[in-house]
Amino acid sequence: MSGFIATTTVTILRGEETDGYGDPVDSNVPVRARVPASIIERDQRVFVPAENRTTIVKQHTGRVRANVDIRTGDRLRDEKDQSIYLVEGVSRPRSPIGGGTVRLVLRRVDD
Repeated sequence: MSGFIATTTVTILRGEETDGYGDPVDSNVPVRARVPASIIERDQRVFVPAENRTTIVKQHTGRVRANVDIRTGDRLRDEKDQSIYLVEGVSRPRSPIGGGTVRLVLRRVDD
């Protein structure tokens, strides 16, 4: 039992390389492709004290199967629309009925 309904497939990108100026940049080397995933975007109201107002922030949550090697700092390329998401958090909750799923806190970085 997978525990989620895949909304897309993703390529997991990992690592860094050095650009022509000697600065570290994200590597686009895929470590795994065609990984079934669920990526959901939700709006959340957040109070901004410095501006004394409430604003809406888009939050992205992902899920993949428990056997997927995914780490904080990896990037996911959505194979449907080529969007790139940074994995900011990985949670592997235990499930008494099977492998469960891996929950991801994502930030879209290609905007």
